[in-house]
Amino acid sequence: MNEEQDYIRDIAQIRAIMERSSKFLSLAGWAGIMAGLYALAGAYIAYEVLGFNPDELVYSSTNSSGSSFSLVQVIALASAILVLAMGTAILLSYNKATKRGEKLWNAIVKRLLINMAVPLLVGGLLILVLITKGLIGLLAPFTLVFYGLALYNASQFTYEEVKSLGLIQIGLGLLSAYFIEYGLVCWALGFGVAHIMYGIYMHYRYER
Repeated sequence: MNEEQDYIRDIAQIRAIMERSSKFLSLAGWAGIMAGLYALAGAYIAYEVLGFNPDELVYSSTNSSGSSFSLVQVIALASAILVLAMGTAILLSYNKATKRGEKLWNAIVKRLLINMAVPLLVGGLLILVLITKGLIGLLAPFTLVFYGLALYNASQFTYEEVKSLGLIQIGLGLLSAYFIEYGLVCWALGFGVAHIMYGIYMHYRYER
């Protein structure tokens, strides 16, 4: 009986070592929670303060149609949220990696970032095209879809749960592409609520 238990324990240890060597496991759950809170705060500011809530497919990027929001301010707000979320994720992941006695920057992280970069860059360029064409109502759907694709790609180099988060983002993106008037709501659900729920789940499952 003892020999069987030792055998099972050895197998589990070997699997853990193989997983650590092939996947990035220093992604902190709190990073997802904080990113979600930043996103919800950003959505609130965009809606309540800047008056941003595209409810039609075609919108003017220069406010010539009478829309009340400033596109430049909305883009600046979104950029600030992105920088804040990425900075927090890097800091918390660095702390987690240090506690685990691992380096944050390694070959696995490079492959993870490369796989995320392709859909993110393509999505970013497409969004710039949409802005120049005045199709502001498609910004929320496309940011969700391409971010979801990036997460789906990255999931093969980190926790399996990242794939589910990516699929949720893609689903919300497609939904908001059909229901343009709920684009900002879907954006808040995807980048805000989904990240918070994901972060809480990851924290309680892997970090406690």
